[in-house]
Amino acid sequence: MKLKRVALITPPYHSGVVESAGTWLNLGFVYIAGALREAGYEVDYYDAMSLWHQWPEIRQRIEDFAPEVVATTAFTPSIVDGVELLRLAKEINPRMVTVIGNVHATFCYDELLSAKDNPIDFVVRGEGEITLPTLLDCLNDNDDPSKVAGIAFRVNNKIQVTADAPFIADLDALPTAWDLVEWPIYSYRPKKNSTLAIVSSSRGCKQNCSFCSQQLFWKRSWRARSPENFVAELEHLNQQYGVNVAMLADEIPTLDRNRWENILDLLIERQTGVKLLLETRVDDILRDEDIMDKYRQAGIEHIYVGVEAGSQKNLNLFKKGTKVEQSKRAIDIINNANIVSETSFVLGMPDDTPESIAAIVALAIHYNPDMAFFLAIAPWPYADLYPTLKKYVAVTDYRKYNLVEPVLKPEAMTLKELEKELGHAAKTFFMHKFQNLDQLSPWKQEFMTQVFKLLVNNSYLAKQMREMAMEGETMPIAIKNALQKPTAEQIPNQVIPPIP
Repeated sequence: MKLKRVALITPPYHSGVVESAGTWLNLGFVYIAGALREAGYEVDYYDAMSLWHQWPEIRQRIEDFAPEVVATTAFTPSIVDGVELLRLAKEINPRMVTVIGNVHATFCYDELLSAKDNPIDFVVRGEGEITLPTLLDCLNDNDDPSKVAGIAFRVNNKIQVTADAPFIADLDALPTAWDLVEWPIYSYRPKKNSTLAIVSSSRGCKQNCSFCSQQLFWKRSWRARSPENFVAELEHLNQQYGVNVAMLADEIPTLDRNRWENILDLLIERQTGVKLLLETRVDDILRDEDIMDKYRQAGIEHIYVGVEAGSQKNLNLFKKGTKVEQSKRAIDIINNANIVSETSFVLGMPDDTPESIAAIVALAIHYNPDMAFFLAIAPWPYADLYPTLKKYVAVTDYRKYNLVEPVLKPEAMTLKELEKELGHAAKTFFMHKFQNLDQLSPWKQEFMTQVFKLLVNNSYLAKQMREMAMEGETMPIAIKNALQKPTAEQIPNQVIPPIP
């Protein structure tokens, strides 16, 4: 069977981690689709997750396209649905070649390939733009896949793992398939009439965070696109597809100060029409205090910095490499630049108690970000911290490893008690934030009012937010009004799960 058509399909997993804030495209598939087309393959870019398609619709799309290859991608909470997707592909056509990649598969290929009734033919470990076309070319040539770097597969009841594929050196040269994206479904809901892209200016992470997967996936390396190449892509997305908001998928886009400042200067000069949302490090914000005016002029409207812990003890355990007081200073710098500030705190550690969580909430209020989210730690089975946490794992269903549902049981709390405290933490923080809405700039007040509407109408925090608004005697009228029955504009046809 000649392999010609490849379906790239996201699994239909929904947890509510980011979905009520917007609809986010799969950037990895944009690159892989571009690489496959350049290699001569016909590609269906199918974001079943963002389309909110269910299994009958997914089956129909696969049958209509009739691919010889189905490839999917899965982070840990979506791995169950990713495997189910490939099982469906095999039901449709047992000869279909099935492939899975991304972080979970890269590290847990043994568990996946050893599973009973495993529907996976090949696991792509690491970057897929070179590995997947090379693998398909190999299969079309009836050659030995063990010659292909960066994969794992099962042969004669044994799992074979090939050498790691080298990281792609020239990110500027990677082809993309932006034309395959179904743009009308992607939006950033706090901004009306927005078209949202996910973009990348660099790949990698050089941090040591013990709870995270990224520094492991990238082997503590970092590579970057040139400023000119990246900014030209933003211009293209705006002019060709009407993109006016983009989120940087980079772990640390600001690592190289000179390169980052060049990007800011180009954004200011060219006025791309695209507002940017990004995540970066506390250290880099402290470093860039003198150029925060450039951040704002360049169209950066929203910055997330990962505080993660409220105590120096846990910061050290998480290997964040920062001090508690530095986080407060970084958030102040972002706020002073009139940029939306966001952070998160990882809770549910073995020694957490209601009292320790209350102390972290108080600290979050003191830090004064515009948004703070209190997340349940997810013990990724491949993270450096996992051996320390393993004995406290109370839930083994990967679908619940989504930072919203507690899966780790603290010594002094039940999972239900922890879940209640997480909800109470959000309620307490946002009550303080919305009671003091008048302290924000006018555009931030408008933005935060839109955020409240999303929280109260579309999120797992809806109950807490409604209670908060009803209990808060000094709530602004805009917040009180948001408790009214949501309009059709506020709630699209599909069900929207929670933020953050």
